[in-house]
Amino acid sequence: MEPTTPTPQPRLKKVLCIEDEHFISELYTRALTRAGYEVDVQLDGQKGLAAAQTDVYDIILLDLMVPSITGIEILRTLRDPRETPKMHARIIITTNLEQRDDVRADIEHQADGYLVKAEITPHQLVEFLGRLES
Repeated sequence: MEPTTPTPQPRLKKVLCIEDEHFISELYTRALTRAGYEVDVQLDGQKGLAAAQTDVYDIILLDLMVPSITGIEILRTLRDPRETPKMHARIIITTNLEQRDDVRADIEHQADGYLVKAEITPHQLVEFLGRLES
């Protein structure tokens, strides 16, 4: 009987955080790094979009209000196969912006998650991302 090699279970490990608020990005980075994630932070929307389009990230935490281009524009570009032909990352919107119900529904339809920053702790963010892996 030949020994069987267990199939490795993929883990979401590499996170891109597109967030212009230093305090929040630091909180997220600290919590996620402790939980075993590798985190890159981009403070500018255009630079964040360029980094996201490299398709090296498993998760993208995307704030809706970042300098140079909005998070909604980034989300649309990442979801457009003509603009971003290779994209395997899960995109999680992180915002404190109040959205009209129809706008929020449209954003949630395009994203893999929608989190209100004021309502979630860094620990809860780690738990949420852990559930994405299941």
